[in-house]
Amino acid sequence: QVQLAESGGGLVQPGDSLRLSCAASGRTFRNAAMGWFRQAPGKEREFVAGIGWTGGTTSYAEPVKGRFTISRDNGKNLVFLQMNSLKTEDTAVYYCAARFSTTWSTREYEYNYWGQGTQVTVSS
Repeated sequence: QVQLAESGGGLVQPGDSLRLSCAASGRTFRNAAMGWFRQAPGKEREFVAGIGWTGGTTSYAEPVKGRFTISRDNGKNLVFLQMNSLKTEDTAVYYCAARFSTTWSTREYEYNYWGQGTQVTVSS
């Protein structure tokens, strides 16, 4: 069993940065690949970034490549999403998710556990 809790969201201006955190509980966190997804108003939830269980491999959706960085600290059961050069179109609720596999997936139905989400609003 894994419980996830996101934090770090907020209201920022275009061009600003934010770092989201996802705190995981459960002994098997280090065996889980992790993903960040987001859902904008009126849109379906979409994959943002994924990281393998060792942290050695990562993947990003095209709209965030070069701006977002996913990382994890297995010793502290934490996953991060560093978001730089934020744009208004990055406004969404951001969710972290866990799946018991060595690698991430872009498909949300392949994740076993989800957090409650944290709101990110980018507006001038």
